[in-house]
Amino acid sequence: MLLAADIGNTNITLGVFDGEKLKGTWRVATSVHRMPDEYAITILSFFDHQHIKYSEIKDVVLCSVVPPLVDSFEGLCQQYLNVTPLVVEAGVKTGIRICMDNPREVGADRIVNAVAAHQLYGGPVIVIDLGTATTFDAVSVEGDYLGGSIAPGISIATEALFTRTAVLPRVELVSPKRAIGRNTIAAMQSGIVFGYVGLIEGVVSRIQKELGDKAKVVATGGYAELLAKETRIIDMVNADLTLLGLRLIYEMNKT
Repeated sequence: MLLAADIGNTNITLGVFDGEKLKGTWRVATSVHRMPDEYAITILSFFDHQHIKYSEIKDVVLCSVVPPLVDSFEGLCQQYLNVTPLVVEAGVKTGIRICMDNPREVGADRIVNAVAAHQLYGGPVIVIDLGTATTFDAVSVEGDYLGGSIAPGISIATEALFTRTAVLPRVELVSPKRAIGRNTIAAMQSGIVFGYVGLIEGVVSRIQKELGDKAKVVATGGYAELLAKETRIIDMVNADLTLLGLRLIYEMNKT
């Protein structure tokens, strides 16, 4: 079995593959202060709950936007699973060409998403990752990574309203009933959710024009389901896109 790990700024998403089948997925909060042993205990408890023996994990592949945690996960994989993980970084085969001024600047998770989206849906394709940041990535017909856009994530914007104002409360992000909110919470939910829908539609429209060809639009990340309900511009939601991309890259690099 293969363990795939996407180490993000807010959450670490884990998945175990048995061949091409995704047997289980889990999320744990990201913290650079947790020791490798602490992460190991959490991960092994996930395996127990899913009736997966950790001895069955023969390989690990990971991508990370939190550099300090790469060493932590390499250590726990070696100590507890007796495996040296494949880390998606410069020099790893991905099957796509990165058409950026400095390819090393591109987050590994964005490349992994691009690989999965092109493999699953063809090209051109636009990937929207609605996580800590809201990222847009454009992939050509040939599978070249062309670049994209980065905006603050919806959770960052929501938290900023609470922390940077005197009277506005924290709110739950749910689909608003109407654009004209009749109380403060409803008004905030409307402004945040419909505001981000407007952001998505605007950026995707501009990327579509620059691509020239009609591109499929796939959304992933924690807020993808919420925002996809409010717009027709998103063609499909795939919550496991990054994990699937990690498995594909692992297969490309097997020796």
